[in-house]
Amino acid sequence: MKKHGNLCAKAIYEAEVPPFYYVPQSKDCLVLREQWIRAKYERKEFIATSISHDACTSGSREGFLWKRGRDSKQFLPRQFILSARDGVLKYYTKESKGPKAVISIKDLNAMFQTEKIPNSHGLQITYNEGGRTRNLFVYHESGKEIVDWFNAIRAARFHYLRTTFPTAPVSELVPQITRSYFKEGYMEKTGPTDAFETGRVIIGSKEHGYEVRASLPRGVKGRRWKAGLTIVTPKREFVFACENDREQEEWMEALNEIISQPMTA
Repeated sequence: MKKHGNLCAKAIYEAEVPPFYYVPQSKDCLVLREQWIRAKYERKEFIATSISHDACTSGSREGFLWKRGRDSKQFLPRQFILSARDGVLKYYTKESKGPKAVISIKDLNAMFQTEKIPNSHGLQITYNEGGRTRNLFVYHESGKEIVDWFNAIRAARFHYLRTTFPTAPVSELVPQITRSYFKEGYMEKTGPTDAFETGRVIIGSKEHGYEVRASLPRGVKGRRWKAGLTIVTPKREFVFACENDREQEEWMEALNEIISQPMTA
């Protein structure tokens, strides 16, 4: 560091970081930060003469991950196969002759959720199935293996975006590869009864008339839950009920953080 300084060292050790590769921030989980450091300095994956890039670079990967059962909290080993060329992620159980699920990379998202699973290497894979949002909760004992899976999914997503939007600059595609959520969970919503997700609420800034109120409008009650909040937009109000006061507080905090940010073009 005395001879070269941080910028020179970065030019060497980060000379060829693939555009899809997730560079962690200080707020990210430990496994992401640790494996980034090991990839740079121990394995020297990103120096100009490196030939250490494996299958994750091509968006293809195959192996076993521990997956939480749909109706239980028990984790069982499942074989996963990712193919950017075929545009799918598949996983298998011992009982199934074919794949238990075939997930389109088009609708795929992955993010680390070490508290929700809970495991220090826990990864949440989200996708759409028949109009519904599904989640797979997986982990691997090896920090390198689970981070390689995460970046392989990002590589497959990047390949899909480059193919779908060939004229879009890389700088616009990278933020769309995978996304972490400010807050995720269930709320009751007023409106028609429907078994499927029906839409989204666009949230702008306070300066454009957006507001979050920690209450339900007069005369409105949740069916099961009583702690409510109202999202006010310039055109209408959206009413939600939360399971308890803690959930209401967390949703209010997340929504207000978004509303307090200035809108970008």
